Amino acid sequence: MESWILITLVTIPGVWSGNWGVRLENQCALKGMSTVIKCTYDYPSMNIVTSVTWYKAIRESRGLMLYRLSSLRKPRGHFEYQGDRWSDCKLKINNVQWSDEGSYYFGFETTLNRWTSRTHAYLSVKELTTVVQPSTVTEGERVNLTCVSGCSEPMDVVWFRDGQPVSSVVFQASRRDAGRYHCAILGQEHVKSAPVALNVQYAPEKVKLSLSPVGDIMAGDTVTFTCSSDANPPVTESGYSLYKDGEFIGSGQSHSISDIQPGHMGRYYCQAWNNVSRMINSTEVLLDVKYPPMNISVSMDPPHVVEGDGVNLTCSSSANPAADNYTWYKRTAPSSSSSLLQVGSGQMLSLPVMTPSHAGLYMCQVRNTAGVSNSTEVQLVMVEKQSDSPPFPILAGIGVSFVVTLVIAALLFWKKWRTSADKKNAMTDLKQGGEEPIYATTTDAVYASVHMGPTSAPLVSAQASASLMNSHHHVNTVHNPTLDDDEVTYTTVTINPRNKMNNGRTPQDTRCKPERSDDTVIYATVVT
Repeated sequence: MESWILITLVTIPGVWSGNWGVRLENQCALKGMSTVIKCTYDYPSMNIVTSVTWYKAIRESRGLMLYRLSSLRKPRGHFEYQGDRWSDCKLKINNVQWSDEGSYYFGFETTLNRWTSRTHAYLSVKELTTVVQPSTVTEGERVNLTCVSGCSEPMDVVWFRDGQPVSSVVFQASRRDAGRYHCAILGQEHVKSAPVALNVQYAPEKVKLSLSPVGDIMAGDTVTFTCSSDANPPVTESGYSLYKDGEFIGSGQSHSISDIQPGHMGRYYCQAWNNVSRMINSTEVLLDVKYPPMNISVSMDPPHVVEGDGVNLTCSSSANPAADNYTWYKRTAPSSSSSLLQVGSGQMLSLPVMTPSHAGLYMCQVRNTAGVSNSTEVQLVMVEKQSDSPPFPILAGIGVSFVVTLVIAALLFWKKWRTSADKKNAMTDLKQGGEEPIYATTTDAVYASVHMGPTSAPLVSAQASASLMNSHHHVNTVHNPTLDDDEVTYTTVTINPRNKMNNGRTPQDTRCKPERSDDTVIYATVVT
């Protein structure tokens, strides 16, 4: 029995078994983790360990100094001795911090002596490091996540983006993948790396144009256009452009128009661009400017009003919103507002029967929700009604036309008569020349050739005289005073016989060969 007790005592470290000594192992720990520095010690037999102590070496100006761990300003329980008083001297350090890195020594005391290790265990403090490659990408590019610990021992890690778990460490980046990534030790998620941002660039989206002030915009107000967008990289000041009805207005994120007028009304939109994409349009915004009635005009139909006729006065204007009230006034005195008499309402003033009392100056007043404005005064003039008889100019025109017609008819008649006379004279000349007479169709015509001296009256032959005495006659004598005295003057004598012979020839007509009708031609030559 005593032999077994001796063998057990010999095999137990520190009892009859060896020399003084401490064996330590270096350790790598991640910041925030708990780690154990492995340690064993030995001592000669017949010594009983009475106390154990861990030290940390701290370099000072006077050299490397060892301080008991219990004397360091650390939270309670930060250092935890997990060894015993036989041979195990391991040390656990909870929530390792950067300040824990350094050299550690172990010492103990026995009933016979004390011992401090001549070597040390070095604790390296590392941390998890997140690597995002590349950290700035254009939407659609490939991204790879890597977690680096710094310690050689393998560790299982998990990934988070903005606190949310990430399932894959390799992916095609989209704008929703942008954020801050970190890795952590599986099961000890409080031990994590510093976050690293993934920057995913993309073209502008949600481009929006807004107007200020909000609500109804009145003429004369100041209006500010502001363009915004969601883009990465953000759109710069020069990356915004403002357009009205397709026409360029200006650059910049904000654009103001003071003293807004109806001419500024239209459809506006803005464009945004960055280095990823260009010219992304916002939706159109309608700028509606409210203004009181303007450009008021009054028209009359008909423009010239005759007494007793009807006339309509129509008032028109430009307004936004449209005019909803029209009032008509007539001026009763040369000036002053009190001389205006309201005579009607509505866009049209109708006067069915024009009388002298209706003539004068009229004005139209137009009103909408934005204000009220007056037209200029217009003069309504009445023209007196004329009688039913045609006016003097018309009668004078008719008289002149009638006189001209008579003159033309007289000229035509004279021309026809002259032509007939020329023919008869020509027939008389033929008779004197021995030619056969040409019998005219003129009723009871007598042709006489009369040769007249310059001062004597024409003589007619006895035969012609007898015929003239027994007949109703008319003699036409044609004499040209410009001819010489020996020229022949032809005289036409027309004889209407009282009685006609049965054979149709007059008693004096003994030279007519053919049978004739009652009409008889007598040729006479008179020489003076």
